Amino acid sequence: EGREGLFLKTRLMWFELIAARELVWRLFVRDFSAKYRQSLLGVIWAILMPLITVGMFVGMNRSGVLTIKDVGMPYPLYAIIGLTIWSLFTVGLTACTNSLVNAGAMVVKINFPKVALVLAASGQGVVELFIRMVLIALTFLYYGVTPSWSGLFLGFICIIPCYLFMVGIGFILSLVAGVVRDIVNVLSIVLMAFMLLTPILYPIQGDNMLASANVWNPFNYLVNVPRDLIVKGHTDFLVEFFLITLLSVTVFYMGWKLFYLAQTKIAERI
Repeated sequence: EGREGLFLKTRLMWFELIAARELVWRLFVRDFSAKYRQSLLGVIWAILMPLITVGMFVGMNRSGVLTIKDVGMPYPLYAIIGLTIWSLFTVGLTACTNSLVNAGAMVVKINFPKVALVLAASGQGVVELFIRMVLIALTFLYYGVTPSWSGLFLGFICIIPCYLFMVGIGFILSLVAGVVRDIVNVLSIVLMAFMLLTPILYPIQGDNMLASANVWNPFNYLVNVPRDLIVKGHTDFLVEFFLITLLSVTVFYMGWKLFYLAQTKIAERI
């Protein structure tokens, strides 16, 4: 009976999601328009920000403030690909966390599948990912580096677990944000800390505490495995990435299920 109940809830979750697919698209278009309509540079910000960040790290490296070891490819290419994958997670997670709070009036007044709000918000991270792919292509051309064509497609496919991980956590944090508004500020600090402690902008090697901690850091594999495949066509972390993929799918499903069960109480908390 418990197993039948589990399968029933899962089927109902999928039925709700399929029924809400058009609403997800309409909300995504609305959010995209609202984000860039009143911005002077619009989508150019998605390209400008990683360039500024990479420029700062290159400057610190050349001035001796930060020593960046050899990464096996032009450093700007290494950093831009890392930031592109990382931004999928950070931009999407921040948007998902704010999705219910930002739609407070609609949540209270209209009865609709609230899952559509979170999934539509996650699209902001996907949009920036695609925009920054143009920057990655230009960086390849500028440095005369040829990507591994066999690994290019596989590398982008391997970004999917990062998206699932982001949405799963986003489901949970969107509920938390409805009760504790400070979660958004805390999230910004936590994401910044993870970016600096994860080999996204610079490699972390050697026998030290940080390198040992990154063995257990899922973002280490969610960022570096796709990057290795895109540039080199191979990676040394296939087993670890498989385990992280299982973790991402589990987090996605559990976050989605928790959100589904709690959505009847959402209007009372927003």
